[in-house]
Amino acid sequence: MSIAQSFYQKHENLLGLACQAVQDRGHWTPYPEVPSGKIYGANAKVEGADAYLASLHKPFTLQGPAVTGTVGEEVSPYNGPLGIQYDAYAASDLVSAAKQALPEWRDAGAEVRTGICLEILERLNKRSFEVGNATMHTTGQGFAMAFQAGGPHAQDRGLEAIATTWLATSRVPNDSVWNKPQGKHDPLVMNKRYHIVPKGVALVVACSTFPTWNTYPGLFASLVTGNPVIIKPHSQAILPVAITVQVCQQVLAEAGFDPKLVMLAAEGSDASIAQVLATHKDVRLIDYTGGNGFGDWLSANATQATLYKEQAGVNTILIDSVVNLKRAAQNLAFSLSLYSGQMCTTPQALLIPKGGIDTDQGHLSFDEVSSVLCTTITKFLSDPDRAAGVLGAIPNPATVERLAQAKNLGKVVLESQTCALPGFDGAVYHTPLILSVEGSDEAWQQEQFGPISFIVAVDSTEQGLELISEAIAEKGAITFGVYSTDESVLESAEKVAIEQGVALSCNLDAGVFVNQSAAFSDFHATGNNPAANAALTDPAFVAGRFAVVQSRRHTSV
Repeated sequence: MSIAQSFYQKHENLLGLACQAVQDRGHWTPYPEVPSGKIYGANAKVEGADAYLASLHKPFTLQGPAVTGTVGEEVSPYNGPLGIQYDAYAASDLVSAAKQALPEWRDAGAEVRTGICLEILERLNKRSFEVGNATMHTTGQGFAMAFQAGGPHAQDRGLEAIATTWLATSRVPNDSVWNKPQGKHDPLVMNKRYHIVPKGVALVVACSTFPTWNTYPGLFASLVTGNPVIIKPHSQAILPVAITVQVCQQVLAEAGFDPKLVMLAAEGSDASIAQVLATHKDVRLIDYTGGNGFGDWLSANATQATLYKEQAGVNTILIDSVVNLKRAAQNLAFSLSLYSGQMCTTPQALLIPKGGIDTDQGHLSFDEVSSVLCTTITKFLSDPDRAAGVLGAIPNPATVERLAQAKNLGKVVLESQTCALPGFDGAVYHTPLILSVEGSDEAWQQEQFGPISFIVAVDSTEQGLELISEAIAEKGAITFGVYSTDESVLESAEKVAIEQGVALSCNLDAGVFVNQSAAFSDFHATGNNPAANAALTDPAFVAGRFAVVQSRRHTSV
């Protein structure tokens, strides 16, 4: 048995469990999310941090075509430049190298490809502390979040994509015998063979906020179906992707395949290799996460490729009434604060009737509800260590500038504070800015990336639902939340969610938050509103990455 074949045998049981989890949609994960030495090894934390530090201020070398130069401008918002240099390549050379690697990978078969991808995930999991540090210092996330989102949770999404792909492709048999009776005459008999054939070179354009979590689904769905993958990381967040590519190349080489089946296309902030790659005639698949500007450009220009994209939307919460105001406010305080509002699932607008709402504390006015929310946020973030861990540090100066300008968009009900970040000289965190506006104001209906949220006064619950429906139809959304003790309101909200194609969360007041999306259970986005044309991970996400090509020939009975 070859090394490549042994990987499938090694991970076959895991694949079966993952496939079952995808179909059951319950809670399941093989990758523990707790950064504990009891799970990952007593020395894992120190070794991961050391591995991260050892990568700084030197070249990070990977397999690729002819090198044309070096790039690297990552800056940690905690302690300054990473100083890592990555090889740069010509777009045409990357595509040529990927095409050259494709035939052998295609012909290897689904079991070999799947086994190799599962081995890649296992090795990435073992490097979760290293990836966590790399994610922290490129995205600005606090370490606990960076470990989870950059490591185990991203690995969950990768495994989910592998399982979904396996289920889609394994329904097609390798061969069949077609026997059609012909009455008194001999039957017509044919042997038929079926081949899972990749579409071509795949491009993944990664984002700066979740460079692995949003990247792994497309990476592994394309790889398992036989497509070589070029990953173009954001210039601010290359290292987590580079580590991923390094592991991919190591496993591929060990298994006897061309390591250039997965390549890194790093560039500086002023370069445009993504545009060149995206419009190359041989790039047939594109996964994109990022802003609307480039997302819309891809839709208009990368017409030779199938595009899976997630871009900006406006996430909303409707507050009609609550069972427990304190718990609801605490839940919302965490959701609005987490990662300084830079998650694609963060609620931006909280719509509340002007006449107030019913609560366990009696009927409270609009202003009273607003005050409770702001006070809860302030209290939640009053401890600097907790605030730093939840908020993180904002890596992009443009986001900080947007925050400064946003105070002009409405009545400020909670000022954003800039505070020293414990443990890192010169680093800061920014608490949320909360603005009060009318439902007719347009400001809350535009994405305001960063720790910027709106409390929106509406005439009624019914008007709030109408405004939310209109905003999602026009701008899109990844999440939608509602608080109500009235079942008819919850049903009306669910109708809006169904009509507008957005995930709905109802009455969250415990340890689950609207920002969260659990692999194997939650579909991230729906592909059915302007914020995303794909869902992580449904059958449609994988089905377009391969074709079934058959051959047939006559045979005797």
